[in-house]
Amino acid sequence: MPRPNDLLEVLLTGPHRTGRVTHIESIPARAAKPGTWPLWVDPVVRDRFMTAGIVAPWDHQAQAASLAWSRRHVVIATGTASGKSLAYQLPALTAARTGRRLGGTTLYISPTKALAADQLRSLDELGVPGVMATTYDGDTPIELRDVARTHATYLLTNPDMLHHAMLPAHHRWAGFLRSLRFVVVDECHGYRGVFGSHVAQVLRRLRRICAMYGSTPTFVLASATTANPARTAELLIGMLPIEAVTEDCSPSGAKTFLLWEPPLLGDSAGGDGRGGGGRAARSAALDARSAEASGSSAGDHGPDRSASWGVDGGSARRRGVLAETADLLTDLVVADARTVAFVRSRRAAETVAGLARSALSEVDASLPDRVASYRAGYLAYERRSLEAALNDGSLVGLAATTALELGVDVSGLDAVLIAGWPGTRASLWQQAGRAGRAGQESLAVLVASDNPLDSYLVQHPEAIFEQPVEETVLDPDNPYVLAPHLCAAAAERPLTADDAAVFGPSTEDVLATLEHRRLLRRRVKAETTWHWTKRERPTDLADLRGSGGLVSLVEVGTGRVLGTVDGVRAHSTAHEGAVYVHQGDTYVIESLDLDDGVAMARQDAPDYTTTAREVSTLRVLEESASEKWGSARLAFGAVEVVSQVVGYLKRALRSGEVLGEVPLDLPERRLRTRSVWWTLPDDAIDAAGVSMVDAPGAAHAAEHASIGILPLVASCDRWDIGGLSTLLHPDTGTLTVFVHDGHPGGAGFAERGFHAARSWLTATRDTIAACPCRDGCPSCVQSPKCGNGNEPLDKAGAVRLLDMLLSGTD
Repeated sequence: MPRPNDLLEVLLTGPHRTGRVTHIESIPARAAKPGTWPLWVDPVVRDRFMTAGIVAPWDHQAQAASLAWSRRHVVIATGTASGKSLAYQLPALTAARTGRRLGGTTLYISPTKALAADQLRSLDELGVPGVMATTYDGDTPIELRDVARTHATYLLTNPDMLHHAMLPAHHRWAGFLRSLRFVVVDECHGYRGVFGSHVAQVLRRLRRICAMYGSTPTFVLASATTANPARTAELLIGMLPIEAVTEDCSPSGAKTFLLWEPPLLGDSAGGDGRGGGGRAARSAALDARSAEASGSSAGDHGPDRSASWGVDGGSARRRGVLAETADLLTDLVVADARTVAFVRSRRAAETVAGLARSALSEVDASLPDRVASYRAGYLAYERRSLEAALNDGSLVGLAATTALELGVDVSGLDAVLIAGWPGTRASLWQQAGRAGRAGQESLAVLVASDNPLDSYLVQHPEAIFEQPVEETVLDPDNPYVLAPHLCAAAAERPLTADDAAVFGPSTEDVLATLEHRRLLRRRVKAETTWHWTKRERPTDLADLRGSGGLVSLVEVGTGRVLGTVDGVRAHSTAHEGAVYVHQGDTYVIESLDLDDGVAMARQDAPDYTTTAREVSTLRVLEESASEKWGSARLAFGAVEVVSQVVGYLKRALRSGEVLGEVPLDLPERRLRTRSVWWTLPDDAIDAAGVSMVDAPGAAHAAEHASIGILPLVASCDRWDIGGLSTLLHPDTGTLTVFVHDGHPGGAGFAERGFHAARSWLTATRDTIAACPCRDGCPSCVQSPKCGNGNEPLDKAGAVRLLDMLLSGTD
């Protein structure tokens, strides 16, 4: 395999490349700390692992496995490739060998179907006699579902199937649940925000139904390294105590970690920013293709929007993260380095893979076939074939979303490219850990995208390498989350007053609300019970992943299902007239039917991209907390946000010039959530040196930057949150900047911002001030999802407003 130093030379070859590296971190190798096989492990299970090449477990594996076997709930929180699977497979397979009659079943829950499929492959390869392992998910044929219910001793599923299929039909799973010994919750660090809160309530419903059948399973949770994993596990399963195993005793090869900032194009000091010779021409082509593919996806970073800005008095724009990542991926594939490039959206995965394939075709006609994209939304057979190709080496380069990040066992990678900050340090190390599996040396590169947080982090490496990972944020007591699960639980088995101990302290108040809405009916006999009153499925009330349902993309003429997009993003990515890219092919959306969840797409090659325009209003419902900062004021509370996609812009492919705006008639979306906000009175604005004419642009710029920086203090990304700024808000009577959670009832991110406001807003101010642009750019105050087209913005005014705001904290 290529050594990291060789790959570093590959990436830095050529003029101007060296200046893009803002920091090189050398992470030393870690020595192994082996353990011994616990005496309780079934000899057949132990022999199968030894045949597979595992001479003995690492010490953390043996410790976690023994805690679980002794019926103590445990979370193992160690790094990527540390062998967490063995920690739960040892007790689970040993129990499964005893069969259902002796209480030997295991329920394995993963956030993705791909991860469950990978786990099943590893179990099949072990081939432990007497263990019936199978998946139960949306890809499982009906005839195999019956086999799973009747015979499975090791069942692999996901929260969605548990919520929609298993728990509502628990009587069909009685034999399995009655003998349930272990519940494995894999990749539990991914259960954060609203999704994590929903999963927490699904697990409480599972515990309740298990108790009805007389079983008390032991929970084993596996997590990447996070702050306070025991507390996260307790919130997820609603039980105490949880033992935490956090010392990683597996060996780890040395890793070279680069922080990489794409160049400013057109800057006289940096030339064209692309390097020399053939690479310059190839990079120019990548830039054009990246601009062509930036399109309307709300998940894209928006790196190649057409806006330009002054740098040192000149005109320049920063090279897009997708084009830069594709360039690096191309170089690594040419060097035969097995590489995964992690991106933030399905559209970006298609773009990076397509750009790399195009560039590789100019080098060697056989190379483009060795690059592909991997994301959620592919059909089952597409996902499986891509996973197999990467594992057997027929693919060398892969552009992937977090659908691959979450635990799929891809081994032997030489390098990882991370296109933009992935939202949390936990995710960063999870993705970087994909390189160097089996202990070899490796390379990881974080490529900064054009947003304030990325700009801040690549210039402040201590914020990455000298800070602990974040604590996972979730709130199972959110009444918007709890209510549908109480309805589902009542349909599974009538609720009683004792169930408050299972579902949490908000249960009594939420039950009263559900009674008032006539969703539940209270009956008073020997004991008070609550019953589901409707014919509809109560599980349909809860959207676990906060997506607003799924919209299928169907090709006109053939009826072929191209993929899916979540219902909320469909407003901005799959509206009528939107340009949509799927597996490198471009489509134009002819119609969007939100009621039926179908968008009809026609393959085409338009000479423009599309960008949705959205308008929003916000109303303060309740103020929960506030602080005085001199004449300024910081507050936190409940708000209602009303938003609507009202049209879209057409931009020329090459120049980015706006060709026109097309109106749309899409419905409003109402969101009751939580927000943090700050206000400044008119005299403070004047004292800051900002005129009333410039104040709206200054507040707008501060809003954008603070949204971009909030993930520094809360385990979220900018797509989890939103904002609004106004010179005169009717509920505060003065200039106000809001930053709110993007999910009903809130997700805990805005609250974290309120409690860490000084450090959050100081970093926001410093990021804007340090940016070399003149009037504002995506690295400081422009936003890729601004519904107003990033107008108006006043970069200098934003710094002055934030200086005035922060002066009140001294």
